[in-house]
Amino acid sequence: MAAVTLADLKAHLNLTTDQDDQLLTGKLEAARAWVGAYTASDPSLDTTPAAINEAILQLAAHLYENREASLVGVTASALPFGFLDLLAPYRAFSF
Repeated sequence: MAAVTLADLKAHLNLTTDQDDQLLTGKLEAARAWVGAYTASDPSLDTTPAAINEAILQLAAHLYENREASLVGVTASALPFGFLDLLAPYRAFSF
């Protein structure tokens, strides 16, 4: 499966404008880096498994929708349900 693109992320978020493209690109790069470190892989390859691509979309969307580390007066939420489960088969352990 091809690597996640900005267009994929915008479709995932149901966004149709170009207003936040720069912000979204940064969130997508951060998500790719995090998932790449967690799996010790390069998530920008055209052969990335679908589960890894879905995890990248979920994390990038989470980062976009929750832009601060702490919020006042708002209930915080953890990463989306199933995010780590998607990555579990690809996790790289090192000691």
